[in-house]
This record gives sequence, C-alpha cells and structure tokens, in this order.
Amino acid sequence: MKTHKKEFSPEEQHRLLETLKDRFEKNGHRHQGIAWAEVQSRLEDDAAKLWSLHEMERTGGEPDVIGVDADTGEFLFADCSKESPAGRRSVCYDHAALEARKANKPANSAVNMAAEMGIELLTEEQYFTLQKLGSFDTKTSSWLKTPDDIRKLGGAIFGDWRFGRVFVYHNGADSYYGARGFRGLLRV
Repeated sequence: MKTHKKEFSPEEQHRLLETLKDRFEKNGHRHQGIAWAEVQSRLEDDAAKLWSLHEMERTGGEPDVIGVDADTGEFLFADCSKESPAGRRSVCYDHAALEARKANKPANSAVNMAAEMGIELLTEEQYFTLQKLGSFDTKTSSWLKTPDDIRKLGGAIFGDWRFGRVFVYHNGADSYYGARGFRGLLRV
C-alpha cells in the first residue's frame, strides 16, 4: 500500500485552490448562498483539511462544496465525480473484512483509505442528498457508511443511480469490484 506525504508545496496548494474555485464557480447549484471567499479563507487556515482535499482530488473525487452543516456551520465537501472515484475502487468495506479474506485480497478497504485521507464515508442520507445535485454512480457504485447492526452480521451497504433513482443495496463487507469504490465527505 502506497502512503502519501501529508504536506504539499505552496505551488500545489495554489493549483488545488484554483481547481476547487473553478469547480465551485461552475457548479453553483450545489452550494447556493455560499461565497467562495469564505470557503477559501477556511481552507487557507487549515492545512490538514486542504491536504485531505488534495487526496480527494488526487484519487479522482472532484470534491466540491455541497452545503453547510446546520449545527456546526462547517462547509461540507463531497466527491462529485460522475462515477465513484477511480483511485478508490476495488476495495472491500473495512479492515476487518480485508483481514477476513483468505484469498484474492484487495489492496485496501474503503474505511482504511478514508481514514488515511482524513475524510468520512458518506452516510446513506448524505448519499441521497448528493444525488439530488446530479446523477452520480450511473455505471459504478459506492460503499456507504454501514450501520453497526448490518456490519455485525457481516454485511455492508453501497449505493448507485439506476433507472432514474437511487438504490441502496447490501453485500458481504469482504466483497470488492472494479466498479465499486467510495465517496467521501470532508467538513471544513
């Protein structure tokens, strides 16, 4: 498993902020009433969050602001790539599932990767909210944060968009597919 440094150069930071600003401006329907200057100010004050966004971008997530947490006032960034991020596919659900596989283990798990990146897996509710902003995962699927009662039974949930609506399914947590990855959420 390849790990990545948690710092990046001022030039890389500048390029990332420009990319995020450009995406923010092109997709105003995702964050009506939010000003980029406020978002950028918070990002510039938090190098760890900026690094997490860099990792989301590096792995193909195309992160963008999708709202504000009503309780905390934090901006919510989510992966808005059309399909599940390409750099985060072919992973099982969590570390326990990865360890349980005896043969043909994937390189990593969704929960491990999210933790390494400093992000959270989308919950079912957050996934439904994201899907109101566009049609995501029309050819892929994404692992979702699985409720403990399902996970204790060996399962995990994932979602996709088919036939004009969102579907949430279940699978063994140790399964992995080339077309299944995960989408993340970052609070800034």
